[in-house]
Amino acid sequence: MIRTRFAPSPTGYLHIGGARTALFSWAYARRHGGKFVLRIEDTDLERSTAESTQAILDGMAWLGLDYDEGPFYQMQRLARYHEVAEQLLRSGKAYYCYCTKEELDAMREQQRSAGLKPRYDGRWRDSTQTPPPGVKPVVRLKNPQDGVVVFNDLVKGQIAVANGELDDLVLLRGDGVPTYNFGVVIDDLDMNITHVIRGDDHVNNTPRQINILKALGASLPQYAHVPMILGADGERLSKRHGAVSVMQYREDGYLPEALVNYLARLGWSHGDEEIFSREQLVEWFDLSAINRSPAKFNPEKLRWLNQHYLKGADDGRLAALVRPFLEADGCDPAAAPGLPNLASVANLLKERVTTVAELADAAVYFYRSLDPSPELKAQHFTAEAKPGISNLRQKLAVVEWESHAIHDAIKSCATAHGMKLPKVAMPLRVMVTGETQTPSINAVLELLGREETLKRMDEQLENFPNERE
Repeated sequence: MIRTRFAPSPTGYLHIGGARTALFSWAYARRHGGKFVLRIEDTDLERSTAESTQAILDGMAWLGLDYDEGPFYQMQRLARYHEVAEQLLRSGKAYYCYCTKEELDAMREQQRSAGLKPRYDGRWRDSTQTPPPGVKPVVRLKNPQDGVVVFNDLVKGQIAVANGELDDLVLLRGDGVPTYNFGVVIDDLDMNITHVIRGDDHVNNTPRQINILKALGASLPQYAHVPMILGADGERLSKRHGAVSVMQYREDGYLPEALVNYLARLGWSHGDEEIFSREQLVEWFDLSAINRSPAKFNPEKLRWLNQHYLKGADDGRLAALVRPFLEADGCDPAAAPGLPNLASVANLLKERVTTVAELADAAVYFYRSLDPSPELKAQHFTAEAKPGISNLRQKLAVVEWESHAIHDAIKSCATAHGMKLPKVAMPLRVMVTGETQTPSINAVLELLGREETLKRMDEQLENFPNERE
């Protein structure tokens, strides 16, 4: 059975790159009827936090990346790492190294001065000298000194690294905590991981990890290293490019299905398909279709996708998503029984926005009267428009409250006063919404209701100058 895993370090939020790695691992397991495992690599004691762990769990839940096993925590598995380290020591595949930090620093400085690559020189590898007192040793792997590590990367193709390029890796630190490379190998081995899908910043770790597995006489998983994500300018992705927390996208009003669709297309493709469901992703996903070159993050494309999914979203769901944004802005739709149902408002506005946050901004005038700016009043509240608006106020008091009837009333007032339709509709729009950009004003008024419409018109009519003689 195919088994994949996502193994983040809880030293920060779940970012875009990590989320894509999780998505690819999840999709591959789902595609092949396998298992997807979540593991939290929390051995960085200084930087790992419970808040970061929760942020990772929250981000995966929001994206719908459900896992079959886990989360497993490395710090709860220390005894297992010590057990394997002892096994390697007994078999002569590992050894204790008593070098102090000062000795290692001096060693590397001498190598740099000689123009050499800084690396551990193996001085304790076969040493018979008496260990110095008071030094907590690390456990190092006896890395092979000749030969080549060769593996077939499922994205990059064959990769070969000479063992002579690798030094003797630390497996256990002096405090008994495993290094990244040791912990990840034992975890993958114990959890029967068959496919390691991760960012290509880990390519250099893979030969070291393979040598640990070989020292244990274990079979190797298959590796797939996914190219990194760059900003549109070709630079490494950073916050200024949009590389923020996955949960920040929720806070900014994106839908999870839009982000999943977008992340899937960052470095993977199925023909020319741009928009596809989670089910289609699972059906189509294969590692062979991952691009070898870095992907570029394009915020505008993400907004375009989000707009697509907003248009097709259920109105009740959108209402629930919009409500917190409105409440944060001081609007409480539930406290205004005479004002329109929020799902109806979402239905009217969702074609015009790209995020839930924009939808909330566009919905505010339904739940709070917005006073037009002085500039809008000066432009649209004119003496020429006042007679038509006053006449329209009278018609709207008695007309059937339905979009077409409202439109006909606006049109007939414009005709009766020798005005073009926008000369009446625009002042009306500004009076009622405080804005110039809305859906058709008759649709807005139908939702807003007769009572609220007339109330707002009455409040603004006094701002029109008197009719010219």
